[in-house]
Amino acid sequence: MAKKKTIFICNECGGNTVRWSGKCPHCGAWNTMVEEVVVKVSGKPLSRGIVTHPVPLSEIPKISGERLQTGIEELDRVLGGGVLKGSVNLIGGEPGIGKSTLMLQLSAALSDRGEKVLYSTGEESPEQIARRARRINSVRNDVIVLATTNLDTVLSNLLNTGCSLVVVDSIQTLYSSDLASAPGTVSQVRHCTSELIRECKTKGLTAFIVGHVTKSGSLAGPKVLEHLVDSVIYFEGEGDRVYRLLRVAKNRFGSTNELGVFEMTVEGLRSVREVSAYFLRRDNALRTGTVITVVMEGTRPFLVEVQALTSTTRYGYPQRSVNGMDSRRLPMLLAVLEKRCGMDLGNQDVFVNVAGGASLTDPGADLGVCLAVASSRLEKPVKEGITVSSEIGLGGELRPVTHFDLRLREALSLGFSGLAGAADDAEKAGSGAEGFISLINSIENLLSNQKKKGGNWL
Repeated sequence: MAKKKTIFICNECGGNTVRWSGKCPHCGAWNTMVEEVVVKVSGKPLSRGIVTHPVPLSEIPKISGERLQTGIEELDRVLGGGVLKGSVNLIGGEPGIGKSTLMLQLSAALSDRGEKVLYSTGEESPEQIARRARRINSVRNDVIVLATTNLDTVLSNLLNTGCSLVVVDSIQTLYSSDLASAPGTVSQVRHCTSELIRECKTKGLTAFIVGHVTKSGSLAGPKVLEHLVDSVIYFEGEGDRVYRLLRVAKNRFGSTNELGVFEMTVEGLRSVREVSAYFLRRDNALRTGTVITVVMEGTRPFLVEVQALTSTTRYGYPQRSVNGMDSRRLPMLLAVLEKRCGMDLGNQDVFVNVAGGASLTDPGADLGVCLAVASSRLEKPVKEGITVSSEIGLGGELRPVTHFDLRLREALSLGFSGLAGAADDAEKAGSGAEGFISLINSIENLLSNQKKKGGNWL
């Protein structure tokens, strides 16, 4: 008779202890220890792949991976030009963000290209899947729906049906009879993922695994899942907005800097080609505290609107609020404005927002934030038709940004007259802007009718 043993496993890191504790001794997370019953199963260990003996690196033959063009432009862009055959991909996102819709559209797109897809679902019935497929026009004969939560059933049908691609929605609903723990526990998630990866790598099959996320936004389950798979994709977005962002946190066969943008419609997800036109809402009114800046996400430039608002504080300590960028960068930029430009912000509440809900990580947005704050503080709008993009150093100097020519081309294509910032060479700087060398010079040139008194800004 198999001997049972009770242990406590951390949902965050996968570490285990024999006693429960409020704080995980391995990663320090609180209230993440869950009780599981482990049954020791006798038998031969599972094979971990095709290679069973060591091979010299020089003798391994070169295999060129074949990529499958899905026809979903934004997904192909994020994955590096398409889905690599034999890869295992993990996609996560909040409930209702559109993960199942994206996987259903992906299955239909690959079916149109001759692939046979097994869509395994443990959260919805076949009738619900078919209803959504009809609504988004994704009904295909080569997409086989399997409603089960048993791992052995998924693996057996994957071999018997001759499918070349499998979608598991979601990994938290699968369970294996080899373990006595409940579905969704750390041991079940880890074991089921390992078995799926072993089967796919052995047979050369492609897999997409849907995973839930925790309240902190990370993928639920042990961190080892992200190490096992070939790519980790996050599907992001706000519930009250129609757009969705696709980012890659890990990609063994491509870049991790690309960004995919989708629009959620009644007929499913639609790829957004003109990202700048989508995030940017332009009108003819000149408003203070508003600056258009050009940022890069991977190899894609797009324009966003940075808004700032300053007001005299009514509290003992001025507020600093940021939405859409790193909150730790704003105090640094405000310190540069005070120290290098003589702008008094010590008694001002400062609020910065990236319109449209975009999340900026590009340092080229520094100049846009500083100009927006200065425009709001001085009550002077930025000159019409100008976009900005430059990193700002602690000395108040404008530092060059990457792909200045791509940023300039994007600004000109949308009808702007130029791009102000610091390029990596004088020729590029002169082609789109005035080649500013300092933050104070850029403020003086870009703001309309600004005034100074005694070396300080009004």
